[in-house]
Amino acid sequence: MANLEIELFRCRSDNFGVLLHDPESGKTASIDAPEEQPILDALTRRGWTLTDIFTTHHHQDHVEANLALKARFNAEITGPKNEADKIPGIGFAFGDGGQFSFAGHPVEVIETPGHTAGHICYYLPQDRLLFAADTLFALGCGRLFERGPRDMWQSLLNLRKLPDDTVVYFGHEYTMSNAKFALTIDPQNAALRDRVKEIEATLASGGHTAPTTIGVERATNPFLRADDAGIRKHLGMEGAEDWEVFAEIRARKDKF
Repeated sequence: MANLEIELFRCRSDNFGVLLHDPESGKTASIDAPEEQPILDALTRRGWTLTDIFTTHHHQDHVEANLALKARFNAEITGPKNEADKIPGIGFAFGDGGQFSFAGHPVEVIETPGHTAGHICYYLPQDRLLFAADTLFALGCGRLFERGPRDMWQSLLNLRKLPDDTVVYFGHEYTMSNAKFALTIDPQNAALRDRVKEIEATLASGGHTAPTTIGVERATNPFLRADDAGIRKHLGMEGAEDWEVFAEIRARKDKF
């Protein structure tokens, strides 16, 4: 089985577009469909033909191009079972624990309620790939629009337990803002300070901060570290439950 190829590019003002391609079968999936033209440009650049769209949640900046791309390529749209009525053009719907195959590569669906009620992530265990969209960002997590902090904390724990070498693609280039905030929550974290310098250099050279890995996020992302003793002490929340610490971190980021 050939390794999957990935094309990463920018859409809209700060969205990431991602194409996943199997060179043997020619199948190509777009992770969400934020904007039609950048996706078409990426397909042309690589000489690929779109066959699938893997939708993570119903927000407009992730589904805007669904119908246009489906009409153009007859692409099959897969999406979250608990938001199926909100996903334009959906053909297949999966909830937590759902499994399917992409060009022979197993795909597992992890439901991650928080940002939206039915948000799902796509995990390819053999390829060590996670498409986390707006649940987990580099040094951040999505805003809690449709579920509360207890639910989101559990969703993040479910991602945090994946293997450290899992490569994570996420939905938005928010990393510099997230980095500045993370330093206010976890100022004694040397790994975080080193990472912030790397991020500054990457962005200064015109690069992307995606992808990241579960291991890097586990070590530096404050939203995955609400159970860390140093963070709890820094926030004066040593006796609080983990999800309550997470809630405080999320509330501070909302005002940052």
